[in-house]
Amino acid sequence: MALPLPPSSLRSVWLSAALALLAGSALAQTSSPTTTPPTPERQQALVRMVRQDCGSCHGLYLTGGLGPALTPEALADKPLDSMVATIYGGRPGTPMAPWKAMLSEAEARWITEQLFAGFPSSAPPPKAPQ
Repeated sequence: MALPLPPSSLRSVWLSAALALLAGSALAQTSSPTTTPPTPERQQALVRMVRQDCGSCHGLYLTGGLGPALTPEALADKPLDSMVATIYGGRPGTPMAPWKAMLSEAEARWITEQLFAGFPSSAPPPKAPQ
């Protein structure tokens, strides 16, 4: 049979437990998501997603449409972290939906880095010889 703790000891136990939970929560929030780049196979899937899904709103060549252009020139003054947050979490009040159900935050970062570098190409693909 356990002896009841005096109220001051009980408060101390609860306070210690609460502090431990808060510390763990703060650590979880400050820990960065995995920054491991996607595998080559996943990169191919992400390329298709950008060309098809993003292109449906941002234009076939990402030069703009329902959504703004995603060319390196159009993104030049945008903070990279802001763009990652937009892809991952969407933009409330706009047609930009969150993609967090389909992507990890690291994958959203990879896509953003590729867009800043000019990927996928904003130019139409060359015509095949006939």
